[in-house]
Amino acid sequence: MKDFIGKDFLLSNATAKTLYHDYAAAMPIIDYHCHINPMEIAQNKRFENMTQIWLNGDHYKWRIIRANGEEEKNITGEADDYTKFMAFARALPKAINSAVYHWTHLELARYFDCNLALSEKTAEEIWKHCNAVLQKDMSARDIITKSNVKVIATTDDPVDSLEWHAAIAADTGFNTKVLPTFRPDKAVNIDKAGFVEYIGALAGASGIAIKNLDDLYSALENRLDFFEKHGCCVSDHGLDYVPFCSKTGNADKVFANALSGQITTAEEAESYKTAMMLFFGKQYAKRNWAMQLHYGALRSINAAMFRKLGPDTGFDAISGFECSRNIASLLNAMEENGGSPKTILYSLNPNDDAILNTIAGCFPAAGVISKVQHGSAWWFNDTKPGMEAQLINLSSRAMLGGFIGMLTDSRSFLSYTRHEYFRRILCNLAGKWVENGEYPNDIEMLGKIMQDISFNNTNNYFGFGC
Repeated sequence: MKDFIGKDFLLSNATAKTLYHDYAAAMPIIDYHCHINPMEIAQNKRFENMTQIWLNGDHYKWRIIRANGEEEKNITGEADDYTKFMAFARALPKAINSAVYHWTHLELARYFDCNLALSEKTAEEIWKHCNAVLQKDMSARDIITKSNVKVIATTDDPVDSLEWHAAIAADTGFNTKVLPTFRPDKAVNIDKAGFVEYIGALAGASGIAIKNLDDLYSALENRLDFFEKHGCCVSDHGLDYVPFCSKTGNADKVFANALSGQITTAEEAESYKTAMMLFFGKQYAKRNWAMQLHYGALRSINAAMFRKLGPDTGFDAISGFECSRNIASLLNAMEENGGSPKTILYSLNPNDDAILNTIAGCFPAAGVISKVQHGSAWWFNDTKPGMEAQLINLSSRAMLGGFIGMLTDSRSFLSYTRHEYFRRILCNLAGKWVENGEYPNDIEMLGKIMQDISFNNTNNYFGFGC
């Protein structure tokens, strides 16, 4: 029997152990998609206790606590931090085999040198021990440096000032690059509340009066230039579904009508959104940026809890919306419109894995390894079986050796252990293939591939220069 979260956690064969321990484990981390607040890095935030660093803002953990029947006051409400920690300790032992269970204990082991399994019985001891560690060398920057993180790409709105990114870049005592990611969802979502107000904010940030679609393009190009000056080389689009309309000639009129307060129909929204995506694709290709497309989430489906807590609080689910034809058509239209950018496709629905891998292979580019990528298992899928399924599908329908690997997609500074979790799963799969006679026992070759997927491919794909 193996030790819980021991040295060979998730490594089931000798080849896997060699690949992980001798090749993948020591590779640095590039976290190319996360939701860390750059202000907290700039100010080198410290945390008073484990609830603040571990539970605040973590809707993965909140869902498990809610599943245990806890009152919301003990999760996101007015209860004190120790009460919230105890609610998590009561719930977690029941989350057998969940990624949250594994991540939690990897975080305890790696950052706090604590090998206890969290439960109601051990909670007080873990609380006291870990809180004492937090008072030492566990600031935001300490954690990033200890985790060997070379690049962090945050998620930022086009109207953001990027003042915290500038402050971090000016600090020569901190060596991790913290770069913005361009996330223009609010400029695309013409059919959602707050659109007109957002266009006003964009006009203010760019200094360009926005009265028509050309003005909007000019304002967005102004902000793209601004982001690029701050080191941005990647965008992200959070889409309910991937839009595509073959006729976009009325997009200017649709935009003008929306500014005047008219309701946008679904057909009009599709035309406008497609025009916007084609504009962005051309801009990204020109700048050699990578474009991320996240889709397939049913967001905030519990209306009562949305009214109480707002978005991103743990009330989202997987959508069954089928987007394959739209994705293919959009990428093709981008090619016809001046060239498609490097693109990373993420679906929250794992049923789309094969679709995304086959679409990705239809848009190669000389000199770029795996120009269109099937992104890492996302959100509800970044579990052990989810990652295995994504890797197996990718390896069987595309070229695994060109994959850009893992990200945290997290708001927590302790989430860098997700890279370790991923690397162990990756090496274990590769080890199985070798030991089953499905790949040669060329450890040097395979070890290099593990290192590439862990770090090198990401560095080269985005051009981070690490």
